[in-house]
Amino acid sequence: VQLVESGGGLVQPGGSLRLSCAASGNIFTIYVMAWFRQAPGKEREGVSCIGSSDGLTYYEDSVKGRFTISRDNARNTVYLQMNSLKPEDTAVYYCAAAHRATLTTTAKDYAYWGQGTQVTVSS
Repeated sequence: VQLVESGGGLVQPGGSLRLSCAASGNIFTIYVMAWFRQAPGKEREGVSCIGSSDGLTYYEDSVKGRFTISRDNARNTVYLQMNSLKPEDTAVYYCAAAHRATLTTTAKDYAYWGQGTQVTVSS
């Protein structure tokens, strides 16, 4: 599986961005998909993840109510809609895929990673 993220950029506090992650291959539906982020000097952290076909989702506490993860299995794409962005959301955001049945935001559980896209929230 190859993953390619897009949609990052510079946005003012309170603004919105939508990240996309396009996956190669025709077995997208069996993968749990997740978004991670890594800020300078910090460890990579799981932001959100979504089940392969059951619609279950998980959000890290700091993004609950502001971020929404979704997937379009017909397009082999997962999205992260980010609203009410804060300066502390600034990071490189990575898409990841795991062939598993249960949700997880543990990085080591994910075998496939995108190259990352920069999100900068600043006035």
